Amino acid sequence: MPNDPKCELSHRLATKDDVPAIMELMRLAIAENMKAFLSAAEIEAAQETMGVDRTLLQDQTYFVIETEHEGRTLVVGCGGWGKRKTLYGGDHTVGRDDSLSDPAVDPARIRAMYTHPQWTRRGIGTLLLTLGENAARQAGFKTIELGSTIPGEPLYYARGYREVSRVTHIAANGSENVVIKMSKAL
Repeated sequence: MPNDPKCELSHRLATKDDVPAIMELMRLAIAENMKAFLSAAEIEAAQETMGVDRTLLQDQTYFVIETEHEGRTLVVGCGGWGKRKTLYGGDHTVGRDDSLSDPAVDPARIRAMYTHPQWTRRGIGTLLLTLGENAARQAGFKTIELGSTIPGEPLYYARGYREVSRVTHIAANGSENVVIKMSKAL
């Protein structure tokens, strides 16, 4: 379990077969990890722009973080980077731009990072950022951006990202959904 010092983390590129496990991880992370920052209505509002983005899997830019426990492989984190212009969101998110970014002039994107509630504060977010940043750098990108939720902002700030802008969307339930655009030089 999470407190077991023998638990080691590994990572690999996600595949379409991982989608059910990723969806469950996202559901748990959204439901639990945001509670300290957002009201129940604000969490519901945030869900309108969160979810699986299958282009990340197709592009092989999305990772799962796993560990072994009692003979089972557990997915305890997921996230990655994007080489498309979409800043955030799942397959269903309105306003997507799935055209490819030009590394010479456009930023790469950190995308869809989630950690299992029992595995927070164990370096999973930092590992995912490092994997995404390194891969984007190797692909020729000079800068990287992300669309952060309020709960994600402290991690990204600690890892060198700086706020570019902050947009508040009004969700279907009338609650605010804040998206913080952040950037970092690679």
